[in-house]
Amino acid sequence: MLNVLMFVLGLAALIGGAELLVRGASRLALSFGISPLVVGLTVVAFGTSAPEMAVSAGAVLGGQTDLAVGNVVGSNIFNVLFILGASALVAPLVVHTQVIRQEVPILIGASVLVAVLSLDGSLGMRDGGLLLGLLLAYTVFLIVQSRRELRAGTEGDTHASEVPAAAPGAWDARLPVQLLLIGVGLGLLVLGSNWLVGAAVAFATALGVSDVVIGLTIVAAGTSMPEVATSIAAALKGERDIAVGNAIGSSTFNLLGCLGLSGLLAGGVGLGVPPSLLTFDMWVMTAAAVACLPIFVTGREIARWEGALFLGYYVAYASYLILAAQDHDALPAYSNVMMGFVIPLTVVTLVVVLIRRPAAPTAR
Repeated sequence: MLNVLMFVLGLAALIGGAELLVRGASRLALSFGISPLVVGLTVVAFGTSAPEMAVSAGAVLGGQTDLAVGNVVGSNIFNVLFILGASALVAPLVVHTQVIRQEVPILIGASVLVAVLSLDGSLGMRDGGLLLGLLLAYTVFLIVQSRRELRAGTEGDTHASEVPAAAPGAWDARLPVQLLLIGVGLGLLVLGSNWLVGAAVAFATALGVSDVVIGLTIVAAGTSMPEVATSIAAALKGERDIAVGNAIGSSTFNLLGCLGLSGLLAGGVGLGVPPSLLTFDMWVMTAAAVACLPIFVTGREIARWEGALFLGYYVAYASYLILAAQDHDALPAYSNVMMGFVIPLTVVTLVVVLIRRPAAPTAR
C-alpha cells in the first residue's frame, strides 16, 4: 500500500509540477515578447514532456537505466496510439499541413536516429550530446521560422498552443510570481519523479516483471497524463489541431530531450538499451510514427474509425507485453494472429483508403 501511495502521490506531483512549470514559463516567455507560436512549440512541449524527462533522469541517477529508456519509448507509443486514438474518438482531429510536411517527418527521423544509435546496445555521452544538439537546432529553426512568418504577416500552420498573455492585473503577471511558479514546478517534478521511480521499481520486484516492462506500460502511461489531459481537452473544446500537435511535438521532445539528457547523465558507462527494446519496442514506436503519414494525408484528419484503429493497436501492444512478461502459453498464437492477419489487413486497408481518397486541398 505504501508503494501504491508513493506512485499516486508521485504522479500527482508530476502533473501538478508540469502545470505550474508550463504556466510560469509561458507567462515569462510572453512577458519578454516571445510569440505564442514559439512558446507553444518550445515551452509547452517541454512542460508536457517534463514528467518523462524527470523520471528518465531520476532513473539514470538511481541506476535504473532500463526504466529510463523504456519510459521514453513507451511514452511515445502511448502518445501516438492511445492519445491520438482517444482524442479522435471524442471528435475527428484536424491535421494541419505543417504537421504532415514537417512535424511528422521530424518525429520519424528522430525515431529512426535513436534506433540506429542504440544498435550497439547503449546511448553514450556522444549520442546524448547529439540528440540535445538536434533539439537545440530544432528549437532555433522554429524561432527563425516563426519570425519569418511574423515578418510576412502570416501565422503559418502550426501545432502550437495559443498561450494567452496574462492581463496586467492578473496574479501571474508579475515576474517574481512567474519565477516562483517555475521553481515550485521544477521542485514538484523532481520530488514526483523520485517517488514514481521508487514505486515502479518496487512493483517490478514484487511482480517479477522487468524494469523495462514497467517503464513501457505503467510509468509511460503515468508520465503521459499531461499530454492526455491536454489533447482530450483540446478535442472537446474544438481545438483539434492542438490535440494532434501536442502528441507529435511531445514525442519529438521525448526522443531528443529526455534521451539526450539521460545519455549525458549516464556518463562514460552509457545508457544501456535492453535487447527487447532494440528488437521490438523501438520499431513499434517508429512504425506508429510512420503510420501517421497515410492516416494524416487522407483528408487531413484523423477520423473516428482511424482513432479506434490506433487505440486498438495500443491495447494489442499492451496485451503482448503482459503476455510476454508472464511467458504465457497463449503468446505464440497471439503473435501469429497479429503478424499473419491483423497487421497485414490493416496495411491493406490503409493503402486502399489512401489510393481511393486523395488528400484534401490544403486550407492553410
